[in-house]
Amino acid sequence: MTIIVTGGAGFIGSNFVFHMLNTYPDYRIVCLDKLTYAGNLSTLAPVMDNPKFRFVKADICDREAVNTLFEEEKPDMVVNFAAESHVDRSIEDPEIFLKTNILGTATLMDACRKYGIKRYHQVSTDEVYGDLPLDRPDLFFTEDTPIHTSSPYSSSKAGADLLVLAYHRTYGLPVSISRCSNNYGPYHFPEKLIPLMIANALNNKLLPVYGEGINVRDWLYVEDHCKAIDLIIHKGRVGEVYNVGGHNEMKNIDIVRLICKELGKSEELITFVKDRKGHDMRYAIDPTKIHNELGWLPETCFADGIKKTITWYLENRAWWENIINGEYQNYYERMYKDR
Repeated sequence: MTIIVTGGAGFIGSNFVFHMLNTYPDYRIVCLDKLTYAGNLSTLAPVMDNPKFRFVKADICDREAVNTLFEEEKPDMVVNFAAESHVDRSIEDPEIFLKTNILGTATLMDACRKYGIKRYHQVSTDEVYGDLPLDRPDLFFTEDTPIHTSSPYSSSKAGADLLVLAYHRTYGLPVSISRCSNNYGPYHFPEKLIPLMIANALNNKLLPVYGEGINVRDWLYVEDHCKAIDLIIHKGRVGEVYNVGGHNEMKNIDIVRLICKELGKSEELITFVKDRKGHDMRYAIDPTKIHNELGWLPETCFADGIKKTITWYLENRAWWENIINGEYQNYYERMYKDR
């Protein structure tokens, strides 16, 4: 089995690469990544010399590069993590999100149609559903929840999802989609909430929290997400959407306070900043479908997962410090200049 993993130098994609190589030693995993600001090739250093792994630097919007890779590898599956994913950046510059997240998805699926594929899997987000009110804890996102996006980012992901389902209906492309709640864990890019708070706290810097910090997110440890995608691409039904959630709802401010406590830092570092435009209030996933059909359940409770995550950042300071100072962007040149 050969699987192309796009965006595999990013947070969730790299964890998925590690999971697949560890779980299926006979599989060939090919990582295609443009190495934008959020792609970090040094993350993949532990597997770069694995004979079952190949890294290719390319843009999923580059039709010629994508077709060349498909011609060379003749993949059985494609798992698409490649995306512009930071909401704040999408508010500042929507165009790149539309290009990468929608047109890039179309380019990949056209290659899948041309060269044949057993499964194309689109990694999406619960943000396509919009948000839920804080005063209705009984409400959850299901696969039948209407799409109701709030940001250019979530709109671009919703557009890609609809395109994926259209390719299935129109061309018979064997597809699946997963919509996951917020992930956390190792290799999380340090502009996101949890790694940003850990890094800032360790450096005794202010901890910026949007608004009053009352926004609620459903947190899932990244390894549990990878296991869910593994199940979907092997056993999930073609043409289906699967919600993946952790039933670990937490207010942002409570997470920041927990990080302060775990690191022995004063909550006086917390500073409230102007809220994000169109900020969603609450996300909450109902994962009943994937549990009933595929037997998936999250294995890591938040109390354990956040401790594991903090420990990882403590033990891997060089990884995130290189990102903060920009040094990680030179890693690709160092890795490949003599090859």
